[in-house]
Amino acid sequence: MKNKANNYIKSPLNYIGGKYRTLPQLLSFFPQKINTFVDLFAGGLNVGLNVAANRIIFNDHNKYLVEMFTIFSKQSEEDTLAAIKERINKYQLSLVNAGGYNKLRADYNDSRDPIDLFVLTCYAFNHQIRYNKKHEFNTPFGKERSSFNKNIEKNLINFIRALKSKNIDFECQDFNKFNFTRLFSADLVYCDPPYLITTGSYNDGKRGFKNWTKQEERELLALLDGLHLQGLKFALSNVLEHKGVRNELLTSWSSRYKVNFIDIDYSNCNYQFKAKDQKTIEVLITNF
Repeated sequence: MKNKANNYIKSPLNYIGGKYRTLPQLLSFFPQKINTFVDLFAGGLNVGLNVAANRIIFNDHNKYLVEMFTIFSKQSEEDTLAAIKERINKYQLSLVNAGGYNKLRADYNDSRDPIDLFVLTCYAFNHQIRYNKKHEFNTPFGKERSSFNKNIEKNLINFIRALKSKNIDFECQDFNKFNFTRLFSADLVYCDPPYLITTGSYNDGKRGFKNWTKQEERELLALLDGLHLQGLKFALSNVLEHKGVRNELLTSWSSRYKVNFIDIDYSNCNYQFKAKDQKTIEVLITNF
């Protein structure tokens, strides 16, 4: 299977764990007809925004992301771009102006303006979104590397247009607080949670948001078992092995469902012959 994602909508955020590069493989495993698609750990929206469904529910526990996406979906494309460029001019943002970036960051931490947050991500180190325990944005300046460039602007425009063209709802809550009772057999719940055996700024417990431990892993797997018993479809992205460490809890649990192996470097993946030498074994676990 080719991994060309040229025809897919790409998030304007460089969100850690984003699935843009593996979209062709992921989407090929989804049902052809989906009524409501639930993106339970929505992140940068790369997956849900590219799914053909009658309705899409994006859920994420990061309220600042949800507020940003809500603004993008409701405010006109022209007003959003004008607001972004106004911030760039006001703070004289560039590839080298760390002072302007730091001033914008301080102002954002006072105002929590969603447009300010987006502009910060454009000029932040590696475009990362990080908070401290006080929920203050603290990613350092991406000197000579990060900016609001033509590529990000193009992605943002396509992203906004896609948001406005689809039947989308946003929710902000922990995965175990989501109301699944409104779903039916024609719906699909997609989960791309933090990975237990990898560490990123989203799951180390030091960024003002809840850490991801074996407790959360067990709760999610039990939740998916419950959905299965209710006749609801689910798909779980995760990794079975990473840098020599194996997620034994997930491996054992996955044996009762279908495990689809994902890799961006080769097609028609066969785990026994090809994935065994890889440092990371990425999978999509489904119950259909």
